[in-house]
Amino acid sequence: MRQAFPVTQLRPGPHDVSSILADLTADHVDREFLGNVELHLPRLHDLFVQLYGDRADGFESLASVVDLARRSWAARPADLKAVDRGRASDPDWFADERMVGGVCYVDRYAGGLSGIRDAIPYFRELGLTYLHLMPLFESPEGNSDGGYAVSSYRRVNPKLGTMQELAELAAELRRAGISLVVDFIFNHTSNEHRWAKKAIVGDAGYEDFYLIFPDREMPDAYEQTTREIFPDDHSGSFVQLDDGRWIWATFYHFQWDLNYANPAVFEAMTGEMLFLANQGVEILRMDAVAFIWKRLGTTCESLPEAHLLLQAFNAVLRMAAPGLLFKSEAIVHPDEVVSYISPEECQISYNPLQMALTWEALATRDARLLQQALERRHALPPGTAWVNYVRSHDDIGWTFADEDAAELGIDGYPHRRFLNDFYVGRAPGSFARGVPFQENPRTGDARVTGTTASLAGIESGDAGGEDRVVLAHALALSTGGIPLLYLGDEVAQLNDYGYADRPEEAGDSRWVHRPFRPEGAYAERMDATTPAGRVFSRLTRLIDVRRSTPEFAGNELVAFDARVSSVVAFLRPGDHGFAVFVVANVADTAVEIDALTLSGLAPEALDIVTSHPVWLGAGLTVAAHGVRWLRVRLR
Repeated sequence: MRQAFPVTQLRPGPHDVSSILADLTADHVDREFLGNVELHLPRLHDLFVQLYGDRADGFESLASVVDLARRSWAARPADLKAVDRGRASDPDWFADERMVGGVCYVDRYAGGLSGIRDAIPYFRELGLTYLHLMPLFESPEGNSDGGYAVSSYRRVNPKLGTMQELAELAAELRRAGISLVVDFIFNHTSNEHRWAKKAIVGDAGYEDFYLIFPDREMPDAYEQTTREIFPDDHSGSFVQLDDGRWIWATFYHFQWDLNYANPAVFEAMTGEMLFLANQGVEILRMDAVAFIWKRLGTTCESLPEAHLLLQAFNAVLRMAAPGLLFKSEAIVHPDEVVSYISPEECQISYNPLQMALTWEALATRDARLLQQALERRHALPPGTAWVNYVRSHDDIGWTFADEDAAELGIDGYPHRRFLNDFYVGRAPGSFARGVPFQENPRTGDARVTGTTASLAGIESGDAGGEDRVVLAHALALSTGGIPLLYLGDEVAQLNDYGYADRPEEAGDSRWVHRPFRPEGAYAERMDATTPAGRVFSRLTRLIDVRRSTPEFAGNELVAFDARVSSVVAFLRPGDHGFAVFVVANVADTAVEIDALTLSGLAPEALDIVTSHPVWLGAGLTVAAHGVRWLRVRLR
């Protein structure tokens, strides 16, 4: 790890904390901003010491970053500053039971930003308070990894609209009570970004923005310990430039990794982040956080400096846009996922373990791994929350810890192979219609793609398909944090196999579960004789109940051993000795939870979904693929 230099060992200079504060005071900066700087600059300074303390330009960059924050605050619209103040008085606003998220691609769901504005009444009908618009920035024509190859963070893809339209949309969403979320792709840029173009021709100030080597000596050394992410695109971690040099590209060949060991890169990306904050973005999804720091002899994933970088970005935003949140996206070992989550780093995070284990439980009809995860890996620090999702735009990888599985007699490697086979319809008894992604025939390694309805059995006509869709979403809605709905799944959208006929998509099977807005299914959403209508009715009922259930606020969860292997159960504590008891059965047949197991609960309960009383004194029946939300009193 890079040597950490204590602040006390630094000589006072023009860019230490006291001199920066003195300069700001002399410049008569806004008192509110000065208060933010006084609170967060010492932390930022300490982080710069650890990241850049051995570089002559490190603290000059620190002063420039603070000046960027000053100018950004001066330009920040008054209504966004009002949001900042409101969030300061209600710091856990994102953990409220009324929080419900939706995510979509702008073009595929609505054609463009104007279509998203037209859909706001529907979003309000659905109960959304959080809207994640998938990558919408300028990116290369053709394959751009779904927009994750960014050519400019300050320009919207012209096919979707303009940055002014995005700012206007953010304001309209805010008036509707919906927070705008966008991706901040900060591990890499497109090879068409102006920084990239300047770097490869050696323009002063940009030559060190990326990791470029003249020959294979250093790439070969790094690749001794790094892993291939997209082997179908290129081998190793580097791609060759036209002039023979090699540049780091963890993901696709057109996505070039930024060099955060250069403080100028931190400063440049800070400027992009602050710009987006002032357009009205309230949450930034920090993409691929595990990969942002490189060190020879390591996997170059989840290194300590990756956390220091996120904390430093967090400190800057607390100065100039204190109401904005960071959301972590780390699809890594569960121990590493949770390491990114804290009020000083990323306040919210995707919960890939719960997502993967929900699908694991549905395939095996065995809830033990999921139950174990809720017991051991659900807790988070105060001031943070999970984002719980049934699926995303990305593939499903089986990210459970092998050591956890081994305790239940499960061998991780063959179990992952079984799950892959099951969800692409190759295993006996499979109800799923998924498609493999990045399948390696030699090793059997693969991930799975598919919409919720296609994976759950609706496409195959399985009798339990609709129930599985509801069960999976009921868990995301009730375990704690922000539930996230992939828009279209609420009307049981199916796979889009037409991606194979579109040249820019044909090589990436993830497009099978990124369908265009299913207009026919939406037209049927009030028709109870259709899958779309039945799923929509059941899911919107659950959303409505969640929004009126205070026990679903926050993250506190108490696991409950129902003594039935196919049942996942837990309590969400409330006031005055009451709790909501959540029970889900992943089996294909009904199960009984006996009265003795339930004896710690008072026998009188209320089903808050149906509003019917339930008597627990004789036990509880849970239907096949059934979910119960019961308000109970603890004895």
